[in-house]
Amino acid sequence: MQEPASATVSGNDIAGREFLAFTLGKEEYGIDILKVQEIRGYEAVTRIANAPEFIKGVINLRGIIIPVVDMRIKFRLGEPVYDQFTVVIILNIGGRVVGMVVDSVSDVTTLTPDQVKPAPEMGTAFSSDYMIGLGTIDERMLILVDIDKLMSSPEMGLSDAPSA
Repeated sequence: MQEPASATVSGNDIAGREFLAFTLGKEEYGIDILKVQEIRGYEAVTRIANAPEFIKGVINLRGIIIPVVDMRIKFRLGEPVYDQFTVVIILNIGGRVVGMVVDSVSDVTTLTPDQVKPAPEMGTAFSSDYMIGLGTIDERMLILVDIDKLMSSPEMGLSDAPSA
């Protein structure tokens, strides 16, 4: 069943918004820069017993203990390699801080309405529920991710309880 057009995000809704571009495997993704608190080099994490494999563990970020999710493991994008390009994007999602391990970050880009296309229904690492659309910049294509929706989804297991 198709959702009504009003439920989808149009290019105008994200016009002029800035996106942080990052890579996972061979694909390039974009998330709203306003959700990004900081970007850090990858460092060792403290494992938590019985946590799902994709939750690498926790780090102490200036006195705040935050969970760190490895998106490559979560979305089965091959064996993760931790090198000098691997980074942790520290996100602030609804007042909750969480780290997201990605292969690398490239840049911050502003997208205009004509650069944003609707996401096609297809089998990608991210469910189309978490995709805002596709951003096109010259020859590049960014898979735009609704990071709020993704990180607060039940499958991530990061939410404490549903907010009222």
